[in-house]
Amino acid sequence: MATFIKFFVTLSILVSLLACSTNAQLISNFYGKTCPSLETIVRNEMIKAIRNEARIGASILRLFFHDCFVNGCDASVLLDDTGTFVGEKNAGPNKNSARGFEVIDTIKTKVEAACKSKVSCADILALATRDGIALLGGPSWTVPLGRRDARTASQSAANSQIPGPSSDLATLTKMFKDKGLTLNDLTVLSGAHTIGQTECQFFRTRIYNEANIDTNFATLRKRNCPTSGGDTNLAPLDSVTPTKFDNNYYNDLIAKKGLLHSDQVLFNGVGSQVSLVKTYSTNGNAFARDFAAAMVKLSKISPLTGIKGEIRKNCRFIN
Repeated sequence: MATFIKFFVTLSILVSLLACSTNAQLISNFYGKTCPSLETIVRNEMIKAIRNEARIGASILRLFFHDCFVNGCDASVLLDDTGTFVGEKNAGPNKNSARGFEVIDTIKTKVEAACKSKVSCADILALATRDGIALLGGPSWTVPLGRRDARTASQSAANSQIPGPSSDLATLTKMFKDKGLTLNDLTVLSGAHTIGQTECQFFRTRIYNEANIDTNFATLRKRNCPTSGGDTNLAPLDSVTPTKFDNNYYNDLIAKKGLLHSDQVLFNGVGSQVSLVKTYSTNGNAFARDFAAAMVKLSKISPLTGIKGEIRKNCRFIN
C-alpha cells in the first residue's frame, strides 16, 4: 500500500510539472541564466544588417508578421522545403518576396556559439524585429520570451490566413479578429508600412483603377509600374521617409497616397480606424506607444512553450 501511495504521489508530481511546463508563459528574462548575452548579440547583428541595408528592418518585421499569422509565432516561416517537407516560403504571400532569412541565420549562428541549443529561432526573430524597428527610429519594447520552434509548417494556412494587399476593410478586420486582434490593432500595426517597399504587382490595380487616390501620386508610381510587365519593380510604402520609422504613413492615407488598397481602406469613410489614423497622423508619440503595445500582443499569438516544439539548431530545418 505504501509503495502504491509513493508511486501515486510521484506520478502526481510529474503530471503537475508537465502541466506547468506545457502551459508555461512567455517572460522577459527567460534566458537570463541560460543565455545572458542573447539580446546584445541580436542587437549587434541587427546594427550590422541595417547599416548594410536599411530596408532589411522592414523585411524582418514582415517575416515576423507572416510567421505569427500562421499557427502562431513559432518560426515556421523560416523552414526550407525539402524532399519530404513543404514549408511556407513558397506560399503566395512569401514566394519571391519574403526576405531577411540570411540575417536570422547569421544571428542564430552567433547565438549558438554563445549558448548552444538554448535559444529558439522564434525568439530570435521576435528580438530581431524589435531591434530593427528601434534602429530605424521606431519604438522599443520588452519582448516576452520563451517560445519554442515548430516542427511543422502549413503552406495552405499561409495562403489563406495572411492578409493580402488587395483586402478590403471587412476582410482585414475578420482576419485580425481571428488572431485575437482588434480593429485598433489592425490600424496601428498597419503603420508598419511606414518602412519598406512593395512590388508593382501588388499596387498596379490601385494606381490604374481606383478613384480614391491622389492623381499626382498615381502618376508618379506609374513611372515604375507599367500596365504590364515590371511586376517586381519596387516602390516605397511611405512616400516621404521609407527608411525611417515614423508616423508619415498616416499622413499618406489622409492625402490619398496609401500605396496598397489594404492601406487606403483604413481611411475610406467613417469608423474608429479613421479617428485613429487622424490621431496618429499628428501624434507620433501615440503611434509609437500603441505600436509597441500591439507588437507585444501580436508576439503572443499561440506560442509553443514548455515541452512543445523544439529548439532548432538550424532555423531552416527541423532537428
